[in-house]
Amino acid sequence: MSTAVLAAPFQAVFDANSQEFSLVGVIRPRSVDEIAHSITEFRRAIDEARGVLYINVKRLAQMNNTAFHAFSRVVLDACRTRSDIRFVVVTSSVVGWTERMFRHLGKIEPQITVEVYDSKFYPGQSFVEDTSFIPILRAQTKMTWRHERTILPRHGMRPGIAMADICCGIGDFAVLAQKEFQPARIVALDHSKPSLAYAREVAAEFGVTGIEYTYGDASEMLLEDNQFDFVTCRHSLQIFNQPELLLKELYRIVKPGGRVYITNEKNSHCLGEPRAQSIQWTYNELARLLSHFEMDVELGPKGRRYLADAGFDDILVESFMITNLDGDPQDFADVIAGWEKMFAAMAARHGEAPEFIDRFRQGFRDHIFAALHPKGYAGWPIWAASGRKPL
Repeated sequence: MSTAVLAAPFQAVFDANSQEFSLVGVIRPRSVDEIAHSITEFRRAIDEARGVLYINVKRLAQMNNTAFHAFSRVVLDACRTRSDIRFVVVTSSVVGWTERMFRHLGKIEPQITVEVYDSKFYPGQSFVEDTSFIPILRAQTKMTWRHERTILPRHGMRPGIAMADICCGIGDFAVLAQKEFQPARIVALDHSKPSLAYAREVAAEFGVTGIEYTYGDASEMLLEDNQFDFVTCRHSLQIFNQPELLLKELYRIVKPGGRVYITNEKNSHCLGEPRAQSIQWTYNELARLLSHFEMDVELGPKGRRYLADAGFDDILVESFMITNLDGDPQDFADVIAGWEKMFAAMAARHGEAPEFIDRFRQGFRDHIFAALHPKGYAGWPIWAASGRKPL
């Protein structure tokens, strides 16, 4: 059971089931009396907790010294009267000041620790954020856009809407959406600072203004509820170890009646001819390898279930195949070469044997051969799905 205490513009919530006390929003009281109710609830949470009480400040946008000292005093007093309880303050790199502010409490009391939530949440993030992969990401968007520009209107994209592109990466999709569909507002959010820096360069290069690039954690966004008509999250659920948490946030920020649009892959269905067997083996092994990094690159066809479980209705699902016949085959070959480099590095990191890595690499090279062969065919399947937030 959860109890919510509203003291605009912030929210204090205690979830007794998970023993978690959350602080959300902006807490800037002029005196402690203004937050007295929340302090009382905090004390109640401590009284009820057994073992560990989590103090969640992942979405705490601001907190002044008056509030910080009031909540800290309660924690420190509890440490001195109860040796049976530990406090874990859960922060996020997105709101890095919370880690700095709360960290010194752990130096005062060993019963208090601070964990940076997103430092362990994305096991494969360092590979995905490698800036050398940026040209490949641009080529991927170029190839998928040929299909998505006709798909998007069926899923709710239209001029004049408020749109959010969550996990926007290097920002090229947001730029294309702005130029093609002219939404009234676009917020583009990502957890990678290098990607966002590059995104701003791309926007400047194309002379696009009006895109609000925002640093944020997609699973704990500092965005208000019910503010977007259309929310996109492309090729991203598949690389997070808890996609249901991302969908919960996407559901929260989209307006009732608005739609959330996701794209994901099923990598074991990548194909090529000639050398089909080698190609198939590598992509089957890729799906297995990435599962060790808690990525599900088989998620594509599961999109309908994930959207339904998140509470969406009027779910629309379709798939399309990127091929070497979509424009310049060399673009596709370059993308596959980028995959080989990144995924071979991940195989080495996982400790795969050299002979495995050699065979693994060969499958990508055979896929490139198929893509560039004058009679060859190479394919990469993608599932697009969207759901409506009920009115």
